[in-house]
Amino acid sequence: MATSDQTLVCVKQVKQEVADEWDESMPLPGDVIEGFSEREADDDSFLPVKASSEFSSQLGKINPRGELIWIQVRRGDSLMKLQVRIVQQKGSILQRKYTIQAATDHRHVADLGDLTLERCNELQEMSMRVNKRRREFRRSGIKYNWKMKIGTYLPDQCCSVISSILFMPLISEYCIDTTTARCMAWFSAAVSSGVPLVFVNIQTEQIPSTVKQEIATSKQKINNANQIMHGIRLWFLPGLAEISVVLIPQPGEARFGMEIKRTEEGFVYIYSVMRGSPADRAGVREMYEESSANRFLLVISRLQCKSIMPTSACSAGLVHCCDQSEMKDILTSAIDQYETIQVHVMAWPNQTRPSPIPDVGCLAALLHPKSDSSL
Repeated sequence: MATSDQTLVCVKQVKQEVADEWDESMPLPGDVIEGFSEREADDDSFLPVKASSEFSSQLGKINPRGELIWIQVRRGDSLMKLQVRIVQQKGSILQRKYTIQAATDHRHVADLGDLTLERCNELQEMSMRVNKRRREFRRSGIKYNWKMKIGTYLPDQCCSVISSILFMPLISEYCIDTTTARCMAWFSAAVSSGVPLVFVNIQTEQIPSTVKQEIATSKQKINNANQIMHGIRLWFLPGLAEISVVLIPQPGEARFGMEIKRTEEGFVYIYSVMRGSPADRAGVREMYEESSANRFLLVISRLQCKSIMPTSACSAGLVHCCDQSEMKDILTSAIDQYETIQVHVMAWPNQTRPSPIPDVGCLAALLHPKSDSSL
């Protein structure tokens, strides 16, 4: 039994960073190397190992070109035999030194040293935690019907439901915290106005060099245009879900029957629905009345599966959103030709779903906007 001050030849670390790929057949941190043999036989064939420098020298006397040998290691209360490969330590050119490598993985090279029993035990505990975690989270592949899931759970099969808006620093802003505060003020104002948004994440984002140059020029700091500048990107969802509404006009109808406005934050919402119109028949008026009673806005997130959400706030302070006149042109063209139109609206908590309206997803997305309009 080793005393507290006695040193043992131990694996200090392994030069493979992917700890989840370790396995018990490899030399692991904390393994105490007690002996080695050029062939696996009974325990009498193993030569004892007393010091790391001596062990390196002994390895060098064996053919060092990828020669496989056996080592005997003490791991906890177990004495194990592992097959390893002899390799030359990198950086040992003037004085060649040799070590061992896992026979099954060339990345797994052991860094040996003379350590106390206490230090060996600490390293063994660490190795045991890694292997225990690996055993608990063993992975296996399962088949997944991606096509069916996308068709069932995404409102638009070409788009993810999550949305984002990028905030550029204003000309007067030199601190990322200021841009972040402005970003969160926009989000809070949108929620306070009745837009059913759900916060997902916020992150910094490096600004493209062309935009960076424009901002730097505006600040009259052209010489510093190559400095790294960051904006803030806010990720969000449209409440609980997006609801798909199909508006079907009848011969003689000149409008879909929705009046829309845009919030100051750039979201388009429905503020009235004409009785007997295509929008009314599709259940939009029922949803509008319910949203008003619950102090939510009935916000449009997509038109013909195209997002109409705000996308960015430039360095001049303008919020970039969809062109409302383009939305009006699409709707006018559809009503003139008696074509159906698909609209997605954002759901809110505890909302009732009118029976004519198919629910096309259980997540959510966002939208874009402009001023007042009749559709």
